[in-house]
Amino acid sequence: MSRKFWWVVLFLATGAHALELSPQEQQSQAAYLAAELMSRFHYKPTALDDALSEKIFDRYLKSLDSEKYFFTQSDIDQISVLRPHLDDAIRAQELAPAFGIFNLYTQRVVERFTYAKSLLKTGFDFQQSESMQFSRDKEAWPKSEEELGQLWRKRVKNDWLRLKLAGKDDKSIVETLDKRYDASIRRVSRVKSEDAFQVFMNAFTSSIEPHTNYLGPRASENFDISMRLSLVGIGAVLEEKDEYTTIREIVAGSPAARSGLLKVGDRIVGVGQGERSTPVDVLGWRLDDTVRLIRGEADSVVLLEILPVNAGPTDKHKLVPLVRKKITLDTQAAKKTVIPVSDGGITRQIGVISLPSFYEDFAARQKGERDFKSAARDVERILGELKKQKVDSVLIDLRNNGGGSLLEAIELTGLFIDQGPVVQQRDARGRISVEGDTRAGVAWSGPLGVLINRDSASASEIFAAAIQDYGRGLIIGEPSYGKGTVQSMLDLDRIARNEKPRFGELKMTVAQFFRINGGTTQLRGVTPDIGFPGEVDAENQGESGFDNALPWIQIAAADYTPVSKLDDQLPLLRSRHEDRLKNDKLFQFQQEDIAEINELRKKNLISLNEAERRRERTIQEARQSARKALSNAKNTGPEGGKDKGSILHDDGLQAEERSLSNDLAAAAERKNAKDALLDEAAHILSDQVALFKSAPQLATRAGRSVPLRD
Repeated sequence: MSRKFWWVVLFLATGAHALELSPQEQQSQAAYLAAELMSRFHYKPTALDDALSEKIFDRYLKSLDSEKYFFTQSDIDQISVLRPHLDDAIRAQELAPAFGIFNLYTQRVVERFTYAKSLLKTGFDFQQSESMQFSRDKEAWPKSEEELGQLWRKRVKNDWLRLKLAGKDDKSIVETLDKRYDASIRRVSRVKSEDAFQVFMNAFTSSIEPHTNYLGPRASENFDISMRLSLVGIGAVLEEKDEYTTIREIVAGSPAARSGLLKVGDRIVGVGQGERSTPVDVLGWRLDDTVRLIRGEADSVVLLEILPVNAGPTDKHKLVPLVRKKITLDTQAAKKTVIPVSDGGITRQIGVISLPSFYEDFAARQKGERDFKSAARDVERILGELKKQKVDSVLIDLRNNGGGSLLEAIELTGLFIDQGPVVQQRDARGRISVEGDTRAGVAWSGPLGVLINRDSASASEIFAAAIQDYGRGLIIGEPSYGKGTVQSMLDLDRIARNEKPRFGELKMTVAQFFRINGGTTQLRGVTPDIGFPGEVDAENQGESGFDNALPWIQIAAADYTPVSKLDDQLPLLRSRHEDRLKNDKLFQFQQEDIAEINELRKKNLISLNEAERRRERTIQEARQSARKALSNAKNTGPEGGKDKGSILHDDGLQAEERSLSNDLAAAAERKNAKDALLDEAAHILSDQVALFKSAPQLATRAGRSVPLRD
C-alpha cells in the first residue's frame, strides 16, 4: 500500500493532532526483518496477515492503556480503522500508523493528568459512601469524556485520601499530587521514537507467543549486562529523584568508592567525556540517558559535575573525574547463608544458596576465558565453602528466579547428579534432542532442597524438574510459573550485516523443553513435593495467564535412572510441616493476608470513605505490627518513632517521592525482615536429616553413593 494511503488513514484516526514522534528508517527495516524471521523460523510460525494484525492492534492498546484510563470508546472507534492493516504497515516498512496511535496515547496522557491537576483546586468529600475499582483491565472502554472524568475523579480522590490517612494536611497533599501529576506529564515529554517502537514491536512479537520479544539496541545492551553481571562504569547505583540523577548506592572497591569524593545522596547535574571536558547539563534528563553518558570504555575518564547531598540548587558544584573500570554486579550473583535449626536439643546447619538468575557471560565463554561469570560455577564454589562449614543439608532458593541460560541450568543440575539427561528439547520440526550432565561425580551428595514460587520460571523449572524427576531433592514452595519454551537471541544487525548497532535483537522462541520423564512444565509448572500457600493470583500470574500460550503436551521419557525415591519420606515430612504451622504465627498471618488479598481481588473495590478506610487501616497496621514484633525487626527511623518509609506504613507516596534516607531504611527493613517461608523450608530439610538418622532404611532408599568432584 502507498505511503499516501497510510497518511490518509492516520488522519482519519487521529484528526488534526500533529505527530510528536515518527518512525526512523532503521526501525521500519528492523520490524520487516523480524517479521520475516518469525514467519519462517519461529517454533510457532504464524503468517503476518489480517488476523495477526488484529491481535497486534489489541495487544498494542493493552500495552499502552491496560487499565483504560486514557482512551475513550470514541478514540478506539477512530483508530480501529487500522486494526486489520498493521500487517500491511510492517510489510511496507511504513510504521506511521503505529506511531500515530502512540502519539494519540501521549496526547491523551497529557490531557488526563492536566485534568487531574485541575481537580486538586476543589478538594473532595470523604464522608460520602463511594468506592472505586482498583483493577479495570477487564472493563469496557469509557463511553464518554464524562464517564472517564468520573474515573479520574475517583482516582485522584483515592490518591488524596491515602496521603490524608498518612497524616498529611491539605496544603502538602495538593503540593505532592500536583508535583506527581506534573512528573507524569514530564515523563511523556521525554518519550522517544525508540520507546514507541519498543512498545509496538513487543505487541507484535508477543502476539505470536508470550516469550518472543524485541530488544532495541539499548535494551539489548542492558540484557547483556544482566547475563554477564558486569559493566564498565564508575560503580554507583543511580536513581531519578526530583529531576536529579541521584546516587543511591556506591559499590565497594569501585572507582566511585576509591575516589572518596562521592556520597550517597549526591546529585549528578553534568557529565563530561575526559578530565578537561565541559560537562553536558543532564538536569531533567531521563535516567537511562544519563547512565549512557557515564558508561564507556574501560580506563577512559568521565567527568561528573556534582551537587553535594546537602547543598541547595544554587550552591557550588564540584567536579569529580573518575576512571571507568569493569564493575562486577556481585549483588545479583549467587550468595550463601547458613540457617541454624534447633530441634529437640540438636542444632542442624542448613546451607542456603540464593540464585537470582541463571546468568552467564556468553562472550567470555566463547572466547575461552577461564574465569567467565557463570551461575553454576559460582554455586559450585559456594558448595565447596558450605562443605567446609559442615552443613547438614543444602537449600537452593530459586524464588523469583525468572531463568536465563539453559546451559547453566544443565550444569547446575550436574552439580547434584552423577551424569545423565537433564532436559529434552523439541524444535519446530518436531525433532527431539536430549541434553544432560556429562561430568563424572557431584559437587554435593548430601540432602538437598529447592525452594520455588510462582515467579520461578524457565531455567529454574528445568533445574527443579530434573531434581524432582531424579528424586535427588525435595521441591518446596508454590507451583512454578509454567514456562516450558526455549528462546534464542538473534542479532538483527549481524543478520543484516550492519557495521554499527541499529536494529537490535529478537528473542525468539525456537523450541519447547520437556522433563526427562516426558512431561513439560508448560502451563502447569513444577508442582512442589511440599506446598506453601500461594502469594499471588495464580490465574493471572504465570503462563496460564496468557491467552496465546502453547498447550501442555507430553513426549516419551528419556533414558534415565532415578537416584532415590522420596515418596516414603513425604507423609512424615508433610505431617511435621503441618504440625509446625499450627503454632507458627507468621505463617498464620501470611495465610490471613493471602486470603484478604484474594478477597479484595474478587471484590475489586476500594472504599473512598475516610471513616471506613481508617477502620481498615487500623486493622491492617495492628496485624502488621504483630508480625513485625514476631520477626524481631526494627521499626524506628533515625529520629525514633515510626519510620515513615517503613514497609508497615502506607505513606501514600510513590517511590520517587520519598526521601532517600527513608527509602533506604525501608529497603533495609525489607531485607532484614524475617523470611517465614525460607525458615520453614530450612526446618523441612532439618526434618529430613533427622529422618535419615532415625530411620536408616529411608536414607538407603533416598540415594546411592556417588563420587564427589575435586
